[in-house]
Parts: sequence; structure tokens; C-alpha cells
Amino acid sequence: MTQSPWDLFLSSLWPILSGAVQGTIPLALISFAIGLVLALALALMRLSKRAWVSGIARVYISIVRGTPLLVQLFVIFYGLPSVGVLIDPWPSAIVAFSINVGGYAAEVIRAAILSVPRGQWEAAYMVGMSHRRALGRIILPQAARVSVPPLSNTFISLVKDTSLASLILVTELFRQAQQVAAFSQEFMLLYLEAALIYWLICLVLSSGQSVLEKRLDRYVAH
Repeated sequence: MTQSPWDLFLSSLWPILSGAVQGTIPLALISFAIGLVLALALALMRLSKRAWVSGIARVYISIVRGTPLLVQLFVIFYGLPSVGVLIDPWPSAIVAFSINVGGYAAEVIRAAILSVPRGQWEAAYMVGMSHRRALGRIILPQAARVSVPPLSNTFISLVKDTSLASLILVTELFRQAQQVAAFSQEFMLLYLEAALIYWLICLVLSSGQSVLEKRLDRYVAH
């Protein structure tokens, strides 16, 4: 018996949602967390007075921002095995997404650090703080508030970009939609359903961004 579009929508809702809960969201969260750590390190390297340290970060960021994410994903999953390095689909996706986030978020964090008034550094030094202590307790909390909107946009983009992981056999939201669509042959309906779920996830993330901005506002020097 052929299902009506509404019945198909409802019956496919859980399989696609399970792909989001078990694949898309964990993949995005893990990759973003690793990418942020990498981005902070790269941002500090870019601010280093040592030319070779800054140069390494510049080259890394240039390569990541100058090449498509899909190519980066394919190089790691399909390219590395040709030189004897085999990585399973999930770790491959995490590595590729983390590397990509690191390259883009590094410039966001660097700009946020530079946006903090120089007087904040000087005030920290006057009360006896070291450079590292001033960075951790005074500068980075203020820079965090400035960087929240662009980093949130980076995370939202990452959530959507996880759909590319379906091309290396990672089971996530879009791959689940593809499988259900292939079985039912209702491609338009199922792909629109996947798009709706992506949109709803992004709406929730945007709301969380607003809450986080208000919490971090107290760290901003006025």
C-alpha cells in the first residue's frame, strides 16, 4: 500500500532525526571543540613576534581557507590510504572538520584579541600580572564576547557542512534522508524534510548564541 506524503513524512521523521542525534550533532560538537583549541593555538601563533612561528600559522590558515572542505575531506579519507594511512570514516570526518574550523576560527579569535583595548594589557601589567596570566584572565574573556557571533556562525555552518560526511559513508542526518528517499523514491519530500530539520537545529543554535552573548557581556570593558 502506497503511503500518503504526510504518512511518509511522519514515518521517516525518526530515522532522519536519529541521524541528527547520533551523527550530525556529535560530529559537529566534537569537531568544533577540537577546532577551537587548534584555532586558539593558531591565533596566538599569528600574534607571535617570532616570524617563523607566525609564518607557520599563516601558511596553515591560507591552505585551509584556500581549498574546498570537500577536497580536504577526500584527501584525508581517500588520499591518505594511498600513502599507507587508513582512517575510518568517522575519525576522517572529525579530522577534516576540525582542521577546517581551526583555519577559519583562528582569524576570528585573532581579530577578537586585537580588538581588546591596549589599556587592558597595561592595566594587567601594572597589577603584576604576567603576559600569560593577563591573556587568560583579562584579554581572552573579553575577546570571547567579541568572537561569539562569528564563531556561532562558524558552528552553524559546520552543522550544515556535516552533510558532506555522507560522501565518505558517515551515517548522519543527510545520509539517513538519502537512504529513506532511495527506498521510497520520494526524493523531494525527504530532502525537504532533511532541510527542515537542519533549519530547526540552526534556529536552536541561534537562540543559544543570544543567551551566551548576554552572559559574556559582563566581561566587556565599557
